[in-house]
Amino acid sequence: MATASNELYDIIIIGGGPAGFTAGMYAARGRMKTLLIESFSIMGQATMTEMIENYPGVAKVSGFELVDSFKNQAVGFGLSCNAGTASEISQIKKGGFEAWSVKTDGGAYESLSLIIASGARPQKLGIPGEAELLGKGVSYCATCDGPFFKNKEVIVVGGGNTAVEEALFLAKFASKVTIVHRRDRLRATKIVQERALAEKKIELALESVAETVLGSEKVELARVRNIKTGAVTEIRADGFFVFIGWSPNTDFLKGKLELDGRGCVKVDAGMATSRPGVFACGDCTAKLLHQVVTACGDGATAAYAAQQYVDELKGVAYK
Repeated sequence: MATASNELYDIIIIGGGPAGFTAGMYAARGRMKTLLIESFSIMGQATMTEMIENYPGVAKVSGFELVDSFKNQAVGFGLSCNAGTASEISQIKKGGFEAWSVKTDGGAYESLSLIIASGARPQKLGIPGEAELLGKGVSYCATCDGPFFKNKEVIVVGGGNTAVEEALFLAKFASKVTIVHRRDRLRATKIVQERALAEKKIELALESVAETVLGSEKVELARVRNIKTGAVTEIRADGFFVFIGWSPNTDFLKGKLELDGRGCVKVDAGMATSRPGVFACGDCTAKLLHQVVTACGDGATAAYAAQQYVDELKGVAYK
């Protein structure tokens, strides 16, 4: 297998979101020889968020700007970054050490320890028309596609913070935004709900599920079923946005690390996984709260734990 580098790193971080760059900053400040592998083919949740207002000390900032500031700060401390998408990890022997190899689309890199910060991707409904009309009105990113729907009608599926916040963002462009949610009330935090209810362009279709997205060359309407009455309604729309949750980007870890039923990496309080020398942080892990602030905390912990592991490994090897 071709190697992208002959260097043996102390820590390789897979993923460049808030968790990954925070881990990179702490590892670089700890004078660990650290490489972060950042995939530009996978958009992180934070960078897809139009506005973040609950990160401590920062009043309002776009997700992209916040993550970019994390990266610049980490690089300033000496973090090295390479573009690539990880496809496999494997344990190897290197210079008398138990080490790890990371295979990417650009080659392979080797390290004494790994930090998995691969994040998560939008979960799909799996209904007819969703895949066929992807990019033709079906979207999972309001920040990316919202401006295309100026003065048009759109549907947002979901009732959590992300869904309602993205509905509010879409209301800046669209003439009408219909939120379709299977429960009898929204799940977003109260302040976000209050903003949505005060927005005249937003309408609610509660206790309802989207069953089909229809359109010849682009989205034209969606069939929505009320789960209590069974009545099916056709809602006219040019755009169909889905925000029902996230699936971890951990396919490349199957058979390598212990994952839960959703595919999230299982970690302990120190962000250690089921394999020695491998740590994980952020939205790819099994955790209660998926937020930028918790991802940063995870990343700092993972970096500190990885540094302790590497220092101990080198100390034993040098005796």
